[in-house]
Amino acid sequence: MRELSTEEIRSSFVNCPKGEAKRMHFPTAMPLLDWEDMDFLGWTDPKAPNRAYLVIDSGEDPLGVALRLPTGNRRANFFKSMTCSFCVTVHPAGGVRLFSAPKPGKAGKQGDTVGLYVCADLACPLYVRGKRESPLIQPAETITREERIQRLRLNVDRFATTFLGHES
Repeated sequence: MRELSTEEIRSSFVNCPKGEAKRMHFPTAMPLLDWEDMDFLGWTDPKAPNRAYLVIDSGEDPLGVALRLPTGNRRANFFKSMTCSFCVTVHPAGGVRLFSAPKPGKAGKQGDTVGLYVCADLACPLYVRGKRESPLIQPAETITREERIQRLRLNVDRFATTFLGHES
C-alpha cells in the first residue's frame, strides 16, 4: 500500500459525513507504520471505541470505509474461537469482531449495511506476514506467505466490491 497523508485518508471515506471524517482520531502509531507491509489500513478510533475505519488502496483513489462495532452484549465472547474472514487467522474469543459498514449513498441512508467478521485489532496484514501472532495454534496450511497475502488482498477486494454494491 502506498503511504497516505491524513488528508488523503479523511477524504477517502464514502459512507460517512465529512464532519465525521474530520473528527476521526488516528492511531498513535500511525507515523511508525511500515506502509509496504500494509494491504489496507485499519484501526479503531482511540476516542470512540465503537467506531473503526478501513482504508483500502484500490488503485487510483483509496477507498475509506467507516465501520461500526455493535454496542451492548458481545456475542463473539460466546464462541471459544473464531476465524477472520480477511486473513483466515484463528483467534480466541473476542479476537474477531463483527464490524458493520453502512453502504454509501441512498442505500446506507436507508439502513443497508455490510457486515464482516475480522480481526478485532484490524491487523490482518501483520498476521499474514508473521509479524503478529494469535495465541491459538493455527490450522496447517500448504500455501506460502505470498499466497496468504494474495488471499488477504482477494478477500479485501471482495468486501470492497460487495460494499460498493457491485455484487450481492
